[in-house]
Amino acid sequence: MEQYKKDFIDFMVSSNALKFGSFTLKSGRQSPFFMNAGSYITGSQLEQLGIYYAHAIHDNFGDDYDVLFGPAYKGIPLSVATSIAYSKLFNKEIKYSADRKEEKDHGADKGSLLGYSIKDGDRVVIIEDVTTSGKSIEETYPKIKAQETTPGGIKIVGEIVSLNRMEKSADSDKSALDSITEKYGFPARAIVSMKDVIEYLYKPDGSGLITNDIKKQMDDYYAQWGAIM
Repeated sequence: MEQYKKDFIDFMVSSNALKFGSFTLKSGRQSPFFMNAGSYITGSQLEQLGIYYAHAIHDNFGDDYDVLFGPAYKGIPLSVATSIAYSKLFNKEIKYSADRKEEKDHGADKGSLLGYSIKDGDRVVIIEDVTTSGKSIEETYPKIKAQETTPGGIKIVGEIVSLNRMEKSADSDKSALDSITEKYGFPARAIVSMKDVIEYLYKPDGSGLITNDIKKQMDDYYAQWGAIM
């Protein structure tokens, strides 16, 4: 596992973004872990988060893109922080864009987007915190494609999230990320997967953050909800 992935797992834990216990998800599932990107609230945390995302985007998609699109609301700071980090790490200027929940009807920046206005010829990477069901892309994808003036004018290079939960999506035995790739035709990737997290934090002698008890709960959870990988 790459060092930045190990560092990111430590970062999620130290920021209280990744927790272990018993949590009821929006889907109604009882999960032994919970990921909350809303826990990144300081300037230094957002700076570091952008660096991890930038590394993952570069590893998965290279430099073949121009715009980071962050769906409102959590995607907005992610797109901003990552575009800053990318320019510093890889010496390429990346524009940020996000959707507005309500369209602005006045001023020079009126319209449905915040930041850069995506147009034909742009290559876009969608950036989000985490996706369990894959439902958010059903809103995001048409908002991006609505900016086209000619069919296929905007290319979505891929989607990046922080954590692949590796569980079944709402209507498939595949993970949300795999379902997105299959349905929309672009790769959906994560900085790390729960497999990476377990591999890094679990120690059979009980010395790891993931104890034997937590590991048993996670094994049971994935026996029921684990995706076909």
